[in-house]
Amino acid sequence: MRTLWKGAVSFGLVNIPIKMYVATEHKDIKFNFLHKECMNPIQYRKFCPHCDREIASEEIVRGYEYQKGSYVVINEEDLERIPLENTKTIDILDFVDLTQVDPIYFDKTYYLEPSQGGEKAYGLLVEAMSQTGKVAIAKVMIRSKQSLAALRIKDQVLIMETIFWPDEIRSPSALNLGVDRSKLHDNEIKMAVSLIENLSTSFEPAKYQNEYRQTLWELIESKIVGKEVVAAAPVADRDNVVDLMEALKASVKLAEETRQADQANSKSNKATRSRRKTKTGS
Repeated sequence: MRTLWKGAVSFGLVNIPIKMYVATEHKDIKFNFLHKECMNPIQYRKFCPHCDREIASEEIVRGYEYQKGSYVVINEEDLERIPLENTKTIDILDFVDLTQVDPIYFDKTYYLEPSQGGEKAYGLLVEAMSQTGKVAIAKVMIRSKQSLAALRIKDQVLIMETIFWPDEIRSPSALNLGVDRSKLHDNEIKMAVSLIENLSTSFEPAKYQNEYRQTLWELIESKIVGKEVVAAAPVADRDNVVDLMEALKASVKLAEETRQADQANSKSNKATRSRRKTKTGS
């Protein structure tokens, strides 16, 4: 992995030199847009409609549109005059419980690796946070942008999640949330709770696959080798108007039957293995 940023984690009088790496990546299949006639990639130019010509990079300035069609120009000198303190330090402000940080705040994830000389302090912070179960809330400057961040521990690695500022979280007050809670029947709630309990399990991320991406990749490969592409049969439209109670009952029944079948298969497999062991032993 390529080092994205070098600096230090600071809390109290402790200063831990670290290197930062991007922890995630998108696996989406990307397409180029081509001109259908000649199959050349389409270019995206920087074009000024007023001057009717292409614009070079050195002719471009930053502008903030404070009202329709009116801009305030901000140049590099303006940005340099803004005081940027601790540009290479992740400053821990507080330690909190992870359950108190709603997932809506999380933005991007980074791995933090100790730099030379910081291994012991890094290990001490990891151990202390692991034992207390706390996450750290911090401020950090990355590429001239100040971010709020949460530091947490995963597999004995210090991870930094940049998080949104409170005023960046949109209010859901304008949303139509459907029926009022008082209009829900107790039996419906019980059935819904029963369905959730029957479908509850441990989180195992490896079992979830991106079927669309895999199918798309197989389609691309088949076209590369010249195979015929077979379209899937159309799926009949369903009537979306269903009885909520009946749907919940059917879902609960299906979940219970699936669980019972899994348990029966598990017992059968254990019995088979036991008989094999007995035969092997004899």
